[in-house]
Amino acid sequence: MDTRRALLDALDDGPVSGPALADDLDVSRAAVWKAVEALREEGFAVESTPNGYVAPDDPPYTAAGIEYGLNAPYAVEFHDAVGSTNDRARELAADGASDLVVVADEQLGGRGRLDRQWTAPSGGVWASVLTRPDVPPAHAPAFTLAVAVAVTDACRELGVDAYIKWPNDVLVGDGSPVGDGRSGVSSGRASDDRARGGRKLAGILTEMEGEADQVSWLVVGPGVNANIDAEELPTGATSLREQCGADIDRRRFLQRLLERYHELTAAPDRILPAWRERTSTIGARVRVDTAAGEVHGVAVDVEFPGGLVVDTGDEHVRVHAGDCEHLRPVGNER
Repeated sequence: MDTRRALLDALDDGPVSGPALADDLDVSRAAVWKAVEALREEGFAVESTPNGYVAPDDPPYTAAGIEYGLNAPYAVEFHDAVGSTNDRARELAADGASDLVVVADEQLGGRGRLDRQWTAPSGGVWASVLTRPDVPPAHAPAFTLAVAVAVTDACRELGVDAYIKWPNDVLVGDGSPVGDGRSGVSSGRASDDRARGGRKLAGILTEMEGEADQVSWLVVGPGVNANIDAEELPTGATSLREQCGADIDRRRFLQRLLERYHELTAAPDRILPAWRERTSTIGARVRVDTAAGEVHGVAVDVEFPGGLVVDTGDEHVRVHAGDCEHLRPVGNER
């Protein structure tokens, strides 16, 4: 472990003296002092006290601030602005990096699935997690499911009614199966939002490179509308600021997201059950645009590693990729 990360971990346990840390790491006291000064220059205001170095009471949203107290094995690279965190993670992957999170306050060229433009102004949580999992490429979609659960759980810890819409969106809604053809929906924007799955809070872009039987690297890029005014977002989107009525602690939110993602990917058998418990897609009437055409019916399940099972009335169709739209329940079309 490098001196910087060791210092952050030591600060998380309380005051730490420079000499003690130097002895523990078998480095010079000058190396410890340089690490302290580097943290201060980054905005992580380490305080010197008679008992040793002390972390700031309110850690900033920076690489050091995110790594401080993070219970997951990721280093962080932070940018005030970057074209795309996924693009930067791909560059780092080509250089051999792994277990790294690229974070930006603002993305200047954010993109979603199918290279669609993604609005990513200052104040959001824009991150890309680079790992090298020991799995075949066919299993990569499960990692998208895992990060969707992680985003949803981090939102719910804030009291936000977040749910997942297949394949890669986190929405705000009531989470009930809205399109099973057995229940009606009253008029009004909130009801319409629920009937169509909700308003978009976050999206996920997953990219990978690999051989026939092994992933070389995998990047999952959650983008969360956090401390952003609703007026800055596209129609149909919302933000954590709008839902909570105040700014959220982006540092702690991202930490919880990363910790939950690490927990799930360390135990892959937990991913699908957790995803099913948090989705509003299963039980909904859906229309899925696929390369082979549209699939209409009721979504009845998601199978590993992430395929949607749709009951068309004639058969069960398994969809592995496509754009999914939640439809109003039968008898409520307008």
